[in-house]
Amino acid sequence: MSATGEVTSGRSGRGRRLILWRHGQTSWNVERRFQGTTDVELTETGVAQARRAAKLLASLAPDAIVASDLRRAANTAAELAALTGLRVAHDEGLRETYAGAWQGLSHDEIIERHGDEYAAWKRGEPVRRGGGELETEVADRAAPVVLGHADKLPDGGTLVVVSHGGTIRTTIGRLLGLESRHWESLGGLSNCCWSVLGEGGRGWRLLEHNAGTLPEPVLGDDD
Repeated sequence: MSATGEVTSGRSGRGRRLILWRHGQTSWNVERRFQGTTDVELTETGVAQARRAAKLLASLAPDAIVASDLRRAANTAAELAALTGLRVAHDEGLRETYAGAWQGLSHDEIIERHGDEYAAWKRGEPVRRGGGELETEVADRAAPVVLGHADKLPDGGTLVVVSHGGTIRTTIGRLLGLESRHWESLGGLSNCCWSVLGEGGRGWRLLEHNAGTLPEPVLGDDD
């Protein structure tokens, strides 16, 4: 970690890029049901989303793909692998947040049964939702996986990380050096959308968030 709080890998300033891609739609997404580590399949719509997004991401010529081993993420990653010929590395460290008693409940059921816990979480307090993991613990397991694979990239290389909304948000927050109570300020990712982090001399910076189209170059004084 740098003096500014940004998390960097062993070699910085190499111009690498991270694309953190959320899986396609599942039936539990449609029902607003908390999935967590439950292994839910993609819907037909989710598969179509993955195929559309994969065509866009393949045009970025990624060098490597790593994915959660849960089927909704693994099958999303498989669509990109089929187009690029890359092998997908699967890692359980990229799974969604384990949320114990919340898993399988709808949004309304969570508020009804665990309203105080839900409110505290939304305020940014450290909460073991349903008796599960803290968001910082999710970042503790996921961020090292991402950095480990990023370190294997060539200079200027691109890594696609296929994971889950909560895990991606906590990982981005950790890599940017944000305090955990501010991670909620990063809006959620839509199904099969992605965020892009680029590497500079001072660590990682957020270039795109919740994108569904190809990143455009930054033209202006802030480049």
